[in-house]
Amino acid sequence: MIDLIGHKSAFAAHATSEGLARAGRFLGSALVLAMSMTSSVQASNLLPVPSGQPVELSNVLLDTNPGELWVRFRFIAPNIGATVGRITYDVAVIDMEHLCQTLAVPYVALHDLDPARVVISFSDRPLEFGTSEPDATQFFEAYRLEQSQCIWEGL
Repeated sequence: MIDLIGHKSAFAAHATSEGLARAGRFLGSALVLAMSMTSSVQASNLLPVPSGQPVELSNVLLDTNPGELWVRFRFIAPNIGATVGRITYDVAVIDMEHLCQTLAVPYVALHDLDPARVVISFSDRPLEFGTSEPDATQFFEAYRLEQSQCIWEGL
């Protein structure tokens, strides 16, 4: 079963302000940089990440299909890709870990969830969950949460 959580924008704004308070000027600068970049993503919904790329929370899914609860945070990151000038996986993975720590951890605590895994995914365009589009670029990382920390789980 997959449930779509519909209050992403308010939570993202709350998590963004907490993340900025915790991370200080670096993330504030990243937010300004991300908001100034030309993108199809609305600046008001951008989340600060270490790379400064524009990243927007698309949705949060509660997925019990693998036989246990997985919370999936799906993001639109229009600048990702493997070609020159794009944000590569090696850079995006740092952003994904950052979002796990600053957005997923507080979200799970706020909603009193106990997931077996948290999945952070980036897509260069909006995609329906579970569909494949050959021209789309997608990056995924999975984490388990231990003592409010994201522990990478190589899938």
